[in-house]
Amino acid sequence: QVQLAESGGGLVQVGGSLRLSCAASGGTFSRYNMGWFRQAPGKEREFVAATSWRRTSTFYADSVKGRFTISRDNAKNTVYLQMNSLKPEDTAVYYCAADVSVVVSTNSNSYEYWGQGTQVTVSS
Repeated sequence: QVQLAESGGGLVQVGGSLRLSCAASGGTFSRYNMGWFRQAPGKEREFVAATSWRRTSTFYADSVKGRFTISRDNAKNTVYLQMNSLKPEDTAVYYCAADVSVVVSTNSNSYEYWGQGTQVTVSS
């Protein structure tokens, strides 16, 4: 059983930066595709970014491309989301998720394990 714990959320002003971390325990982290998703109040959960277990592929939602960067450190069993140039519309609860499939997916239904989420609030 994989357990995921996000950290690094908080309140930031427009244009600011935050780095989210997601620490994994249990299982073999290096074999998991890892994704970040977010959910704003009254909205559906949406894909943000994903990285394959081989670290050969990364994907981003159009809304964050060029501003967010996903990375992973398999030695630390941790995946990161560096968020720059934050906008009010980035305000949401951010979740990390793990997927044991061979091919990395942007679909939340593909991810078997989820963290509890961390709140990111961008004030204008």
